[in-house]
Amino acid sequence: MVKRLKSGITAPKGFLAAGIHSGIKHTEQLDMALVTSDIPGPIAGVFTKNTIPAAPVILGRSNLKKGVGQALIINSGNANAFTGTDGLVHAKEMAQLVAKQLNIPKHRVFVGSTGVIGVPLPMPLVRKGISALTSKLRKPGHRDAAQAIMTTDTRPKTIAVQQRIGRKLVTIGGMAKGSGMIHPDMATMLAYLTTDAVIDQKMLQKMLRTVADQTFNCISIDGETSTNDTVLCLANGMAGNSTIRHTDSSYEQFQRLLHEACHYLAMEICRDGEGATKTIEVKITEAASHKAARQFAHTLATSPLVKTAIFGADPNWGRIVAALGRSGYPVRPERIVISFNNVTIVKDGSGLGTRIEHQVKKIMQRPTFTVCISLGMGAGAATKWTTDLTYDYIKINASYRS
Repeated sequence: MVKRLKSGITAPKGFLAAGIHSGIKHTEQLDMALVTSDIPGPIAGVFTKNTIPAAPVILGRSNLKKGVGQALIINSGNANAFTGTDGLVHAKEMAQLVAKQLNIPKHRVFVGSTGVIGVPLPMPLVRKGISALTSKLRKPGHRDAAQAIMTTDTRPKTIAVQQRIGRKLVTIGGMAKGSGMIHPDMATMLAYLTTDAVIDQKMLQKMLRTVADQTFNCISIDGETSTNDTVLCLANGMAGNSTIRHTDSSYEQFQRLLHEACHYLAMEICRDGEGATKTIEVKITEAASHKAARQFAHTLATSPLVKTAIFGADPNWGRIVAALGRSGYPVRPERIVISFNNVTIVKDGSGLGTRIEHQVKKIMQRPTFTVCISLGMGAGAATKWTTDLTYDYIKINASYRS
């Protein structure tokens, strides 16, 4: 049975964290975080599909080839993206400085950055910040670390879950940031997970990719995929369980535990979407294939017209039909059924009238609800989560750099 703990990324054995204000952000907000493990262990990662990746992503992909990690250094307020060769030099220096402070190899240090694109990192501040961080590492540091990675987030996003696997208690801790530029294709954000499980690196990589595809890749706030998207999971083996290396019951138990942590963080990102007032589950059933179902869900979750109708609680189902029709996959209009929660508004391709629309309008005024579309063409199914599109989203992004 999965137990939720009142903690965060330092909940597993052997992990410490810290967060400070280094001066990267002009306000007094925390802007640098460090997470460390007492001992090295296997690390898995999933990165952005944006073809202009930030320097930390380039470095992370390179370090991941060795498959071993021990520290995470993250800054907010500056993405270190589209910063040329200097950006990569700066990312490498961040890793080197942490490695020197901790007396570990530099390839075990993974770097993350988030913030404004195209601005060089203020390295004098970063250097001082790294020196200060290492002296503040502690178990309760998970709170400051989670705050230090935020940009337009309105609150920290943390999780800790625990379950007995075999005869040992295994714990997963995590933190994430994300509020805008969120889109499935490795949802735009930073997410870091730690665990004291003993697990084979290849198994961990396979599992993280699967779980990320089911959680972080199933949320969309604005259809924008960033240059810095990263999900990392670091294991140190201090739980002492039998090594998870095959797809047996322990593998399935750990994957469920990892899914619990990632799903919670993904939904926290969705709920904290820039300017969002509602979180919506989009479910596609009876599509011709799972691939088609994912595309239908994707099209609905990113449609500005659908999202603004949700904001206004307007039961304009015609926008949903129109979005389905431009998804790129064939549909049979006479088979379409659209429901909001358990209230059907379209059946067999026809609307059911104003009385039903009044019922749906009341549902759409809630902070969360489900839109289910049955296509009557096969067994394909998919689920995505999205938000409404509001005036505040425009306000936030119109003045992001000011």
